[in-house]
Amino acid sequence: MSEKMSNAPVYYALAQVQFNPVAAMAKYVDEVQDILRREGYTLYEPQEIRQLQFIAAAGEAPAEPKLTQINTWLITKADRSSGFILGPSSLTYHTTHYETSEEFLPELLHGLKAVHKVVGLDHLSRLGVRYLDAVIPTEGETVELYLASGLRGVEFGATQRYGLSESVFETESGPLLSNGTLVARVHRATSQLGYPPDLIPNGLVPMTRFESKSVVSHAIIDTDHFVEGRMPLDFEQIHAQFVSLHKIIKLAFEATTTDHARKVVWA
Repeated sequence: MSEKMSNAPVYYALAQVQFNPVAAMAKYVDEVQDILRREGYTLYEPQEIRQLQFIAAAGEAPAEPKLTQINTWLITKADRSSGFILGPSSLTYHTTHYETSEEFLPELLHGLKAVHKVVGLDHLSRLGVRYLDAVIPTEGETVELYLASGLRGVEFGATQRYGLSESVFETESGPLLSNGTLVARVHRATSQLGYPPDLIPNGLVPMTRFESKSVVSHAIIDTDHFVEGRMPLDFEQIHAQFVSLHKIIKLAFEATTTDHARKVVWA
């Protein structure tokens, strides 16, 4: 069991499953929403996302870009601390009020079971977990006290506006798929605490202690771990796979931070 951190740095976390496409998901979403509503996810917000697609057959020149519309549905708790994002081929559980993995990971499974009960899914194609950890030094400290030496970037006395370090690793997990990918990024900035451009907590509000609008020198540890491949709807093994993904993210966090940082987290 994971012990709860007294100063947990996670300010946004998400877990996602991708499954066989369900073109008629709009027909089923009301039933899915009703199941989750009775579990406390009472807000319901349909959304339309427009994106450009470039489609061409093999050996042909790229076609003209085509604007397509994708429907997604936000199913969220009333206090907007956590919720689900349902799409035609994916389900994401996300929260801005993360506490422990034992509380976080099973929620996605609850949502997936609701979708499977209504739709009757055939298989999964991707499982992933991603965490954002805020590194905000206290007065008199610097970010360097918290990050491992290889992540401190160029230093020559000037104030850094922004910096990014990224590494990609092959990992071993299980039990459904043994080969995974971990992407570890460290964003450094002198600004308000924000989010990477590809990751916005749609429909959620931040935890109070991460709401500051102050411009501060800080870092964001952005860790994304996933597996891809055909997987059966075995919920016990799906949960075990997520636990395995989380354990490796924890190892990456420990390798990214200093002893001082970990003392602050557990203080």
